Amino acid sequence: MADNFLEKRRQDYEARKAAWLRNKKRMPKVKRELERPADESL
Repeated sequence: MADNFLEKRRQDYEARKAAWLRNKKRMPKVKRELERPADESL
């Protein structure tokens, strides 16, 4: 495997990862609130 197959795969992976991380920063965070019972003594 002298054709740099693994190196090319690694570069492709790093590029996809960087693009995903850039996009992730712009995504709104989902804030979930737990449903609490009306009677807190339970």
